[in-house]
Amino acid sequence: MNFRSLGLALFLTTASPALLPGAAPAAFAQQKQNITLEDIWQKGTFSARSVPGFNWMKDGRYYSSLSQGNLVQNDVTTGQPVKTLVAGTDLKLPGQAQPLAVDGYSFNADETKILFSTDTEPIYRRSSKSYFFVYDQGNKQLVPLSKNAGKQLYATFSPDGKRVAFVRDNNLFVVDLATMQETAVTTDGAQNRIINGGTDWVYEEEFEFAQGFQWSPDSRQIAYYTFNETEVPEYNMQEWGPLYPKDYRYKYPKAGEKNSIVSISAYDVAAGKSTKMDVGPEQDQYIPRIIWTQTPNLLSIRRMNRLQNKLEILHADARTGKTQVVLTDTDKAYVEVNDDLRYLQGGKEFLFSSEKDGYRHLYLYNMNGKLVRQLTKGNWEITSIDGFDEKKGVVYFTSTEASPLERHLYRIDLKGKGKARLSEAGTGNDVVNMSADTRYFLNYHSEAGQPQVVSLRNGQDGKLVKVLEDNAKLRQKLTEYNLGKLEFIKFKTAEGVELNASVLKPANFDASKKYPVLMYVYGGPGSQTVKDDAGGGIAFTNYLWHQLLAENGYIVVSVDNRGTGARGAAFKKSTYANLGKLETIDQAESAKYFATLPYVDKSRIGIWGWSFGGYMTALALTKNADVFKMGVSVAPVTNWRYYDSVYTERFLKTPQENPQGYDDNSPVQHAEKLKGKLLLVHGTGDDNVHFQNSVAFTDAMIKANKDYQTLYYPNRNHGIYGGNTRLHLYRQMTDFVLKNL
Repeated sequence: MNFRSLGLALFLTTASPALLPGAAPAAFAQQKQNITLEDIWQKGTFSARSVPGFNWMKDGRYYSSLSQGNLVQNDVTTGQPVKTLVAGTDLKLPGQAQPLAVDGYSFNADETKILFSTDTEPIYRRSSKSYFFVYDQGNKQLVPLSKNAGKQLYATFSPDGKRVAFVRDNNLFVVDLATMQETAVTTDGAQNRIINGGTDWVYEEEFEFAQGFQWSPDSRQIAYYTFNETEVPEYNMQEWGPLYPKDYRYKYPKAGEKNSIVSISAYDVAAGKSTKMDVGPEQDQYIPRIIWTQTPNLLSIRRMNRLQNKLEILHADARTGKTQVVLTDTDKAYVEVNDDLRYLQGGKEFLFSSEKDGYRHLYLYNMNGKLVRQLTKGNWEITSIDGFDEKKGVVYFTSTEASPLERHLYRIDLKGKGKARLSEAGTGNDVVNMSADTRYFLNYHSEAGQPQVVSLRNGQDGKLVKVLEDNAKLRQKLTEYNLGKLEFIKFKTAEGVELNASVLKPANFDASKKYPVLMYVYGGPGSQTVKDDAGGGIAFTNYLWHQLLAENGYIVVSVDNRGTGARGAAFKKSTYANLGKLETIDQAESAKYFATLPYVDKSRIGIWGWSFGGYMTALALTKNADVFKMGVSVAPVTNWRYYDSVYTERFLKTPQENPQGYDDNSPVQHAEKLKGKLLLVHGTGDDNVHFQNSVAFTDAMIKANKDYQTLYYPNRNHGIYGGNTRLHLYRQMTDFVLKNL
């Protein structure tokens, strides 16, 4: 489950609500404004600014962006436009009065040609289809990428800029830009049967990529995926609206069910021929990544067994398909897939990250898979590789060395020496976007309760070049509201487990009073809600909603239970094969800890969460019914048998191998224990965590004669958004919290 992207009684604006325990007297409430739901979800009062449309150009000195229909070149040191690369008026097709309404673009390597996309239509989380057009900066000609009907997916220039590959109707195509001749690489693509050049639903969601092809560095070959999903069971969702609802059917492998059979091929552009790579006789396996090495004709393929506790790196000769295993990474629980594998120029070594010493660290290997040296070491972990300077042999990476709650940029050389922090001293979180030549990097810095600061920094020493966006207006705006301060604490449970937590108290907190507590939970493997950052998207809007609740006299807390990230493999993988058990114990223990505090009303502790957090909420209200007075469960998994194969089996094995791990901590199995008030929320168009989960849970509660409230959103997906949807949802949630906690 890739829940990483997830993740108010009606707040009266015309009359003052009755004050709750701990709320400010009217005289003080008038000194600063109170947050409203409309501020958060409708007016954009707290919208943070960034550096929009930032795309590094080849020399690292400039970046490009779309501005008022024009493609503009900007100086990174000033953030100011210096040149219009393509005027919007140049993007007219013959016979058309209006220019294209472009929504995306990409350059070829020498930036002489540009692919523009228009009328982009999202499919799932990472996939979309568009009409693509090729623009030549030399003669200012604009032509459609394809003359054939149908939108295209993943259009990508070859490294030499002479061709473009794309996917349409589950087949892979190549266009020669000199002649605009289109060649079909594959012809057997078919809906819900064969996918060429793209991924199936579960790969896109759980292995986090949708484009299933890559050009070789010399532009002579294209490596591509083929998914045979014929035997994968279909899931059927109804789309509501017309007189007769429509059926939407797609392939979705639930835990223990058949997966797609995946193969990898290499297409020789000149010969017009594909060669299949030897990925072994086992068909029930995963190929979560492919990447071309720096050696001509050498393709790197990562292969995993279905249980995902063994990952192998295969090197394949793209001309013959012959492969050999050069490196194997195993774990008694599971091995995670990321994008840290980097092949060095010269074709002699590669970088790889592993948790084999208990924390994710960087390792250098030769091309035969022999360890050269471990580059990073310590009771902390790297979270990403952000850049690599080939000439100097320096790796740039983000890590948790300062604290599990923080992320900062560091550099180290290939000898494992000279490690230095490039992020400024202080706390918070840094997200880095580094130029390809590592001369500069954009740094997005934020701290709890503070909007991000976007700055340009020197890639060699991290020194500030220029602040590009400081969100000064938003910072000032926030001072006008009754905001409490978010604090971070640690405490130990009755089992002696130390947990990190965040605590948000009302701005006018009075320790002599008693306050209700609402706990916000996510809790899934490798996740974190307790971080010293402003969050983004729903994370920041949840922070603002929690502030709204604090204004109404609530303390809002969040605790990262066992199984969450940034504290090493042992802490994260302690929940393996028993998902939900230790996590729920820790949330209940956390509630009991807060109940001991003198300013907490122990009879009024609630919990809420979305996605995995919705699952945790439903489980907490049933397995620990005496601890929590109420809960709001949004888009929850209620039985892991209903969720997809890749995510679920990674943490639970298959249901055939581990039935108790699936059933012992399924909210459906514990519905009869429910005591507190429950609001269950789901979108009927959720392609990720199916509405089926909430249907099964409500059915179980009906059988157990338990009372509950439900709120469903027609045709909304896992994010439950669009138009007034979020405003409506959080209004219902606010009302439920104020009435029941």
